[in-house]
Amino acid sequence: MDFFWQAVAVGIGGTVIMDLWAYIQKKFLNIPSLNYALVGRWLLLMRKGKFFHSTIIQAPEQSGEKTIGWMVHYLIGIIFSVLLILLEGSSWLQDPTLWPALLIGIVSVVAPFLLMQPCFGFGIAAAKTPAPWVARKRSLVAHTSFGIGLWLSALLLAFS
Repeated sequence: MDFFWQAVAVGIGGTVIMDLWAYIQKKFLNIPSLNYALVGRWLLLMRKGKFFHSTIIQAPEQSGEKTIGWMVHYLIGIIFSVLLILLEGSSWLQDPTLWPALLIGIVSVVAPFLLMQPCFGFGIAAAKTPAPWVARKRSLVAHTSFGIGLWLSALLLAFS
């Protein structure tokens, strides 16, 4: 399998683990899942020149927003996988180690903290939400699970 397809597989795998963790939290801990439809709504409203929102939740729903949101969620996972492999070198795929993947997962929280949440009207690092530290902790846990998922996916590929 060449570099590109390995990166795609690792990125999808990491994102699946992140989503499984979100499902487990929702099912057993009653922690609400992330709403990727809001990502789709945000991107679709950009076509109309609307990049920033007082709150994206009150913005009008857009046709296809859920599908677009989920597709972009997985595309972002693939992009971070490519970044990891570029930084570590393709040899990491043959002998994946946890720390680089975990670091990429944790660093990936910068995207929602500094880009998405402010554009959604939630403030930098969820500062304008009712419980910012709860939101920050949940984001960090989600992105940590993504990093672990990148590593597990790379391990699976290396041993297959």
